[in-house]
Amino acid sequence: MDEFSLIERLSRGLPGNATVVAGAGDDCAVLDVGVPGHFLLFKTDAVVEGIHFTKDTPAEKVGRKALARCLSDVAAMAGTPTHAVVTIGLPGGFDPEHVERVYSGLNEMAARYGVAVVGGETTSNPERLFISVALLGTVPRDKAVFRSGAKPGDALFVTGELGGSIMGKHLDFEPRLAEAQWLAGNFAVHAMIDLSDGLAGDLRHILKRSGVGAELVSANIPISRAAKLRSRMHTNAKPPLLAALTDGEDFELLLAVSRKDAVPLRDAWKKKFPNLKLTCIGVITAEPGLRIRDQRGIRELEVHGYVHFA
Repeated sequence: MDEFSLIERLSRGLPGNATVVAGAGDDCAVLDVGVPGHFLLFKTDAVVEGIHFTKDTPAEKVGRKALARCLSDVAAMAGTPTHAVVTIGLPGGFDPEHVERVYSGLNEMAARYGVAVVGGETTSNPERLFISVALLGTVPRDKAVFRSGAKPGDALFVTGELGGSIMGKHLDFEPRLAEAQWLAGNFAVHAMIDLSDGLAGDLRHILKRSGVGAELVSANIPISRAAKLRSRMHTNAKPPLLAALTDGEDFELLLAVSRKDAVPLRDAWKKKFPNLKLTCIGVITAEPGLRIRDQRGIRELEVHGYVHFA
């Protein structure tokens, strides 16, 4: 059983209450707890040694990544992060100075984005280090963006470049909080998600929640230099396009907007964020499924992104 099958199985019959606007199935839970004009966002995520970082990864970067992953999910809802609690599991014989450096990286990231770290938990974990972060945030009620609003004819855009994150980006990425808030504040963004498990996988989450399909244009997919370099350096590495489609931990934004907004959005983006690409990579279709168009024509896209337990 893979990650998403397990999530679907465990999500059946989850208890809720009248405050839940959106629960399992989006980047954050969205709650209506009576804050005037705003919803509350609630998110948790974890990083585990051997999965998300290696034993020799600099401690500060481990802490940075632990919080940044949650920040990226808040960005996908066009929200503002506010408060975090942190659980850290430590193996026997841990070095207290190493743990302090982990927190130093996490705290620096929190301070940069105005997040108050208000507590947490420490526990033992015999084999390896792990860190779990629970994050709160807010979003204006009329600006929250979900995965479920994509419409046939919408243009699909992605920020930045994709693939090759293992070359370093997965530790140093910047959550697209400012960009997402600007997008939601200036355009009708129908759906959005952050790319944590790869374009081919995460786009399918939007399609499933929205009840639509999509067609990608292979020539338009922005491939990172890291993906191209890795392909040249390692004989067993993925071809660059495949890496852009399936590599995890890009942490860019994938969004759907009305076709009529595509050109105004692209022009306004260039003025607002001149140092970050925004690329139209395809279109939402009424026909279900995910297809890709290249020199050979249009075909079903069979590859997926990263999936735990697969």
